[in-house]
Amino acid sequence: MIIELRAKNCYVFEDDITFSMKADMRNRKFGTNVHKENNFNVLKTAGIYGPNNAGKTCLIKCIMAIKKVLLNQKASLMSNIFTENDVCELGITFISSGRKFSYDFRYDEKKEEYIYEAFSEIFKDQYNNEKEVCWLKKDTISEIYECIDEAVQTMIPVVSKNNLLCYVIDTDKFEHINEMKQILVGFARRIDIINMNNIPMKHTIELMKNKNQLQQKIVEFIKNADLYMDNFEYADMDKIQLKAGEGDERPDEKVLDLPENIMDRIRLVSTYKGVQVPSMIFDSTGTKKIAAIASYVIEALEQGKILVVDELDSSIHFKLTRAIAAMFNNELNTSAQMIFTVHDINLMDCKRMFRKEQIWFIHKDEEGVYVYSLADFTAQQGVRDTTDVMEKYRKGALGALPDPELINSLLSIKSDAKGDDTDAK
Repeated sequence: MIIELRAKNCYVFEDDITFSMKADMRNRKFGTNVHKENNFNVLKTAGIYGPNNAGKTCLIKCIMAIKKVLLNQKASLMSNIFTENDVCELGITFISSGRKFSYDFRYDEKKEEYIYEAFSEIFKDQYNNEKEVCWLKKDTISEIYECIDEAVQTMIPVVSKNNLLCYVIDTDKFEHINEMKQILVGFARRIDIINMNNIPMKHTIELMKNKNQLQQKIVEFIKNADLYMDNFEYADMDKIQLKAGEGDERPDEKVLDLPENIMDRIRLVSTYKGVQVPSMIFDSTGTKKIAAIASYVIEALEQGKILVVDELDSSIHFKLTRAIAAMFNNELNTSAQMIFTVHDINLMDCKRMFRKEQIWFIHKDEEGVYVYSLADFTAQQGVRDTTDVMEKYRKGALGALPDPELINSLLSIKSDAKGDDTDAK
């Protein structure tokens, strides 16, 4: 599970920003929303609000970049365009198998070099005192090199900087660096990142092909989403009825010679009142998105993954987005986590659904971009557990709210139209 994300000079974030999933245990409300393991308390869900183009998707991109870097994939890291600094800084603190780790790196975009790496394990005693043990530190600018494997320490200054250390040496020969690599790769592989505006159906199709328990749970999720659907399945081609018009001859077999991904989509069949229909033709955009996200939600809850969703409420009814968030907050969820961006203020509910530290905002002005939590607002500022947070946000008291002036566009249009009429006369 993710505990904390850090970024500096990366995408829209020029200054240091910190996004935290730490649970404030002074607050006893909604205890089931917290995952507790080895004295570490981590939030199961968090929702991020803010205007369009403020930086919500960039926060998701930071998580994506960390995942790709840890998996030795091209990350497309980009420094802030308004600075002359080419060095992106990213860091993540997370729990893996009940242990807490921290990993940070700095990437010089211009030189395409990793100029800094640091990996530590963090221990916490029964009194909540934390102790950090350094496994690796590679600072090529200050020329500081530390490693728990002494044989590696002498190698660090001379190895290539175009990749992470664990990918430029044979880690099998070094106990701790090899374990570090396995921890980082294992953590990255547990992260699924999707954008609801462009969510692929491929994942659901692949899982639907397997007639197993996971497939059945995906079908139940889709049916339980209140879609008036009797069934949802990946059907054999001979079960799909292709109707031709009256007088038409049977279609040539080459008509079915379509790309495999299209054929897979056709074979996803919804059943309504006993009638089977291809989902891609009959179902609405929202229903298709529910079917697409179903596999990610079920797999995350089943396998203890971290699901990161951009625009969770895109084309989906607010009651369903609440229901999905509630699945992750439920006490039956013991290992999965969901982080999502959202515009729907119906989810901003601290009376019945979320703890204050589970609601985050991204605000942008001429000075910069700010990432902060609802928990940063005190009772003296009028924000309590009983406060109508939705109304506070509507009134702009929490920031991160757009201030559209579209009336000026209308006035401009009408003014131009009136001018054209005058010219015509």
